[in-house]
Formats: sequence, C-alpha cells, structure tokens
Amino acid sequence: MASYIARKGPLVFSNLGKWAYNLSGFNQYGLHRDDCLYENEDVQEAIRRLPRKLYDERNYRIIRALHLSMTKTILPKEQWTKYEEDVKYLEPYLKEVEKERIEREEWNKNH
Repeated sequence: MASYIARKGPLVFSNLGKWAYNLSGFNQYGLHRDDCLYENEDVQEAIRRLPRKLYDERNYRIIRALHLSMTKTILPKEQWTKYEEDVKYLEPYLKEVEKERIEREEWNKNH
C-alpha cells in the first residue's frame, strides 16, 4: 500500500458530475466521498487498515461534520471539499479487501 497514491477527483470530469457532487451536500461539511460510504463489512475492514494519520483525519472530518450538523451550520464556501480535490483515500484498501473476500469465497467453494 505504501506505493499507492490516492486518486484525486473523479476519473471523468463533467459538469453533471460536479453538479451532483455539490448537490449531495456532504462537501459543505468538509467531508470526502469515502467518508460517506455505507459501512458494510468490506468498508469496515478497509477503515481498520487505514494508516493512523488517515484514520485520524477521517474521524476529525466526521466529528466536525456532526458538530456542524447539530448546530445547523455549514463551513465557509472556501473550506468546502472541492469536486476536483476529493481524495479517494479508502479506494486502495477497499479494493484489496474486496479482492481478498472474493478469493476467500472462491477458495471456500472449492475446498
């Protein structure tokens, strides 16, 4: 995992994608897309594998978003997460976990 550089922004930039991203609202709280994933078993394991720094940054963003939500405020627009800069920090860990799960299921099926 050390050699992987997290991908910033989407694979394809489009006005529709940017509009949908801004409409979702999570960026107004400073959250990244990966902060909002439904936490199934694969996502929970990927989160567990995060380096401490990324894990702490994720928790800080989530706690700040919860505080902002409770006070019914949002961040100043210059602090919103930008569509082009949204880091997919969980992606490499999630792909690895999914690959291992599929491999384990295949092995269990054949043995």
